[in-house]
Amino acid sequence: MKIGIIGLANSGKTTIFNALTGQDVPTTVYTTTEAQPHIGIVKVPDERVERLAQIYNPKKITFATVQYIDYLGITKGDMEQNRKVLEMIKDVDAVLHVVRVFEDEAVVHPIGDVDPLRDAETVELELILSDLDLVEKRLQRMEESRKRGKKIDEKEKAVLLKCKEALEGEQPLRDVEFTEEELLALRHLQLISLRPEVMVLNLQEEDLGTEKEKQLIKELKERFNVPVTALSGKIEMEIAQLEAEEAEEFLSDLGLKEPAMWRLIRLCYEHLGLISFLTVGKDEVRAWTIKKGTPAQKAAGKIHSDIERGFIRAEVIAFDDFISAGSMAEARERGLLRLEGKTYIVQDGDIINFRFNV
Repeated sequence: MKIGIIGLANSGKTTIFNALTGQDVPTTVYTTTEAQPHIGIVKVPDERVERLAQIYNPKKITFATVQYIDYLGITKGDMEQNRKVLEMIKDVDAVLHVVRVFEDEAVVHPIGDVDPLRDAETVELELILSDLDLVEKRLQRMEESRKRGKKIDEKEKAVLLKCKEALEGEQPLRDVEFTEEELLALRHLQLISLRPEVMVLNLQEEDLGTEKEKQLIKELKERFNVPVTALSGKIEMEIAQLEAEEAEEFLSDLGLKEPAMWRLIRLCYEHLGLISFLTVGKDEVRAWTIKKGTPAQKAAGKIHSDIERGFIRAEVIAFDDFISAGSMAEARERGLLRLEGKTYIVQDGDIINFRFNV
């Protein structure tokens, strides 16, 4: 899973990036648009992988991963600059929108003062305008082609006009219903407001767990129809750079059960409708990320296209059933291990061995 971090300049995007990746990227303002994006890859915490690794003692343990990308801030009214920013994250699976709530005179606000609702609306509008620009340019190219006597894709034109209408009404495309065929027609444009979004309020420590936090979360959820969570980027960045034992103690003192990097991964998985299935053996224990509702044959393709193409059967057992049995041999004895066909819908935590022939 790849997630792009966006927000106004000085909203604490890079601080949040450090908190989510455990990196220590300097949190200074970018001085040039030629700067390179920050990229960090994080393991998705999964106790099931750890437990299976203890049982199989494999040569290799592979967790699912999340890749975060942090780049320049969105600038109000600067479409050219914003296009450069969005170009860097155009192929992400989801967007993490950082909204500044913290007050700090040393950190200049690009619009003048801290106003979370206004700032969030500013960024959302810039995303919409960027997509509208792309859609209008594509429609213009299609019209020029038609005038030259070339045949155009009427289905693509129809869905582009549908997008144009929504965007002109300041509606992000993620709130528009599209068919699978329509989404396929739009894929080449990589429209940013079509991506699922999670909003993160970047608070100062004293605002954590207060009525102010609850009210802001409520207002933003109602206004933008996206999941909203809150954290203190500064505190979470410190936690992410501590050793495990120290981090646990720090979290306990703050009344937090787990670090932000875990909470946000789980929230993104839930929002994107993602689950993990598992493969086991002496060579490797591994988690594979798929969409909820994925049939077994398509899930097999996550491992290798040959397995999908030559799919015969999936040997499946639920993680909890395997743990209760203690071994695959005992699971077979109890009848917990079953053979499923290509249309079987894979469940979160399924341990699967694919049988195939190519």
